[in-house]
Amino acid sequence: MTQRSGRPQERLEHRAPSDCPVCGDQLAVIRLGCGSCGTEIAGVFRSCEFCALNEKETEMLRVFLSSRGNLREVEKHLGVSYPTARLRFAELLEKLGLGETPEPETALTREEILSEVASGALTPDEAQELITRL
Repeated sequence: MTQRSGRPQERLEHRAPSDCPVCGDQLAVIRLGCGSCGTEIAGVFRSCEFCALNEKETEMLRVFLSSRGNLREVEKHLGVSYPTARLRFAELLEKLGLGETPEPETALTREEILSEVASGALTPDEAQELITRL
């Protein structure tokens, strides 16, 4: 694509939704297109199992892989406690359908959860979920 000035125009890319906004069921990939030549292919294609991850979950997966599965390294990179890193990883596994969320080995106390919110390591929503599990 070019603008009238002759310079290439940047193409904005958005994440494809993974769930139907009407019924909530998983969307199927039906059409693929080439942004360069305009070729389109239609059919029902298998979706990428990682495409439904949001940016935070994708970052968690990237950090986990780059640290070769060392949750202590994940903890340091994300700036969270070890139990929080384990919880986020367990939630990622659950979303990918790789098993039930195991209970963290070291459960956080209410005070530790509030401390993590104060330090910015946990969001208020994450803290609320942890506190309801106590």
